[in-house]
Amino acid sequence: MKSKFAGMLAMVALLSACGGGDGSGGGGTFTGGTTTAGGGAGGAGCSLLERQNWAAAQLREWYLFPELLPASSNPAGYGNVDDYIDALTATARSQRKDRYFTYLTSIRQEDAYYNAGTSGGFGVRLSYDTLARRVFVAESFEGAPALAAGIDRGAEIVSIGTSAANLASVASIMAASGPNGVLTALGPDTAGTTRVLRITGGGGGQRDVTVTKADYALTPISSRYGVQILNDGGRQVGYVNLRTFIGTADPALRDAFARFRAAGITQVIVDLRYNGGGAIVIAELFSDLLGGQRSTADVQSRTVFRPDKSSNNSIRYYGPQPQSIAATRIAFIGTGGTASASELVINASIPYLGANAGLIGTNTYGKPVGQIARDQAACDDRLRVVALATQNAARQGDYYDGLAGKVQASCQATDDVNYPMGDPREASTRAALDFLAGRSCGAAIGDAGLRSATSGGRRELLTPMRPNTAQREVPGLL
Repeated sequence: MKSKFAGMLAMVALLSACGGGDGSGGGGTFTGGTTTAGGGAGGAGCSLLERQNWAAAQLREWYLFPELLPASSNPAGYGNVDDYIDALTATARSQRKDRYFTYLTSIRQEDAYYNAGTSGGFGVRLSYDTLARRVFVAESFEGAPALAAGIDRGAEIVSIGTSAANLASVASIMAASGPNGVLTALGPDTAGTTRVLRITGGGGGQRDVTVTKADYALTPISSRYGVQILNDGGRQVGYVNLRTFIGTADPALRDAFARFRAAGITQVIVDLRYNGGGAIVIAELFSDLLGGQRSTADVQSRTVFRPDKSSNNSIRYYGPQPQSIAATRIAFIGTGGTASASELVINASIPYLGANAGLIGTNTYGKPVGQIARDQAACDDRLRVVALATQNAARQGDYYDGLAGKVQASCQATDDVNYPMGDPREASTRAALDFLAGRSCGAAIGDAGLRSATSGGRRELLTPMRPNTAQREVPGLL
């Protein structure tokens, strides 16, 4: 049945699991930077104290872990709403149940992102290696400034400046200020911000590139590599890479699976390696498209609220679509940047596919909870409150430490930025093909971080401490 609270609470979303200080894999440590949180428009009822009190009241009413909220709280010692929310949720965070998943954002900015993927910046996803003091381009988005300037996956940013005359090496920036210094050097996510980047690799030698940040619409599935049918020794394997769970992913996913269905595909690589989450409704559609053999009596997922809100609990059954395929074996590519709605799709498959559903790459982030939206329109404030937990048909939903310990099959693999995602030469794609074929695909996944194929160091996705909506759902987005 459909969620009974959808109209009352606006859009329910499983949002990005990435939130400050986790340090686990690609979705991990937030290292600083500034973004706009709540809008804080100057209407009646929008003083700092009024906004803080409103946020606290929503938490008291809806928070999934009310027993972990402080018995009393005084907002006077906090200079903004965000710090006050962090203080209220500190105990849950210490128990890894709410790692900055409850937060304030702008209604206007969030609606723009979920409706059309609207964002602003260079249009790249960056990762960094603290040990080696290096920054790499993990992905570059179509229709955005970086790709238009020839900056693509595999490129390394070696220097940053506002002009060619004041380029500073990334190594020196990180030595002085860590990853936060890189975020600062790249400038604010404001259209018109220009930087000169010294680039090496990624299809070319060393060159200086001038690139200007702009507003663009993020494409949820790449037009270059997002949907493919791979030939693996005569076997046809479907490959789909979903970047984020937003509204425009609906037709893109349907088109992808219509292509798979026409080709008779039953084995699929689902690449969610950087996908930080998004709207539950898109996750449900994704599972429907993978589960063409499921009946409408089969449970896909359960949504569970705290006891005094249990009237909002719901069950989502499978709803096979005209484009659905009967996937008999699925290789899910994941990293520490794989979170929330991405994990919901993986978890839904476990009771039905067992060892025929494999996790490839590294462990996922671990976010089996979701937020509801509570709006204070006069202030352009939207509070995302962790209010619900999700479970699969077997009532499994306690993967706060990631899904590696929940899946029956897993294969450790690196994220090799020297090749495009979906290229059989790329390490995670290769391991996924091996898993689907029943070949040896590497050791089982432990608590390994995302490893650099270049330096061997630990790789993190570069994300500010207080990311905007797009950066939560697309970790590493700049």
